[in-house]
Amino acid sequence: MSRFSSEQLQTFAAVLTEGTLESAARMLNITPSAVSQRLKALEQAAGRVLLQRSNPVQTTESGQIVLRLAQQLAQLEADAELELGYPGESPMVSVPIVVNADSLSVWFLDALTRIPPELNAVFDLHRDDEQHSTSMLRAGTVMAAVTATPEPVQGCRVEPLGSMRYRAVTTPAFRSRWLADGVDYDALRAAPAVDFDRKDEYQHRFLGLIGGSAVRAIPPGPRHYVPSSQEFAEAIRLGLGWGLLPEAHCLPDIDAGRLVELAPHLPMDIPLYWQRWRSASRILDAVTEAVRGAAAEFLRPA
Repeated sequence: MSRFSSEQLQTFAAVLTEGTLESAARMLNITPSAVSQRLKALEQAAGRVLLQRSNPVQTTESGQIVLRLAQQLAQLEADAELELGYPGESPMVSVPIVVNADSLSVWFLDALTRIPPELNAVFDLHRDDEQHSTSMLRAGTVMAAVTATPEPVQGCRVEPLGSMRYRAVTTPAFRSRWLADGVDYDALRAAPAVDFDRKDEYQHRFLGLIGGSAVRAIPPGPRHYVPSSQEFAEAIRLGLGWGLLPEAHCLPDIDAGRLVELAPHLPMDIPLYWQRWRSASRILDAVTEAVRGAAAEFLRPA
């Protein structure tokens, strides 16, 4: 006999997806009191605390294990209903995936359009830096990830997707003001850069390419933070600073003279990988095939 009921696990996953007990209650069409009672019963069955009652709620380490179980059971149920041939009679299954912002803006949505509609899937996309996205796999928050980490997370399998090429660019006016004497390490570090957020290390890594590995430990210079792919690119186009953009976002502007490359001989290629749960799943298999196909078209070969 199972220690946890499917009703308890469904409620637990809903609370973590929605962030609060009240929001989960609305999604499940039950009262917040019923949500609280199910969570209490689940924690009693587990014999430990599973949720941190923060806003939004978060899992404890034990809760991460239970969340992974809840999502795997929901996935297995959805796969079984598909194989039995009556997906239209059940709710659509939500597939949580974490993707870096540039992949999301350049190619990943194209991949999702390739997934057969009869699989009855919707997608819960989380955005995180590709250097950090595997933490959500470890926590059980997502089933799959686009990541820069080639080492598989426990319980997952990994495959290379290809590399996204970035180019360091700015406007002609910005270059004339800040880099008139040439692009070297000191001049580039003194010029304002544009970072996506405080996890974004691309501009600092590019400084290392310009100045050599010995200077990479030196703190970065002045910078703007613009945490949106479209606005990040627009900030560079408007001359706020210099930064690295995916080729898809900057080659037309380079060709038109609106942007100039700071070091055409030094493009930066970022290898990307697809990590997904190892468990067999018709839905995850279809997502993987679609991601693999889109990556082959949009990314440089691995």
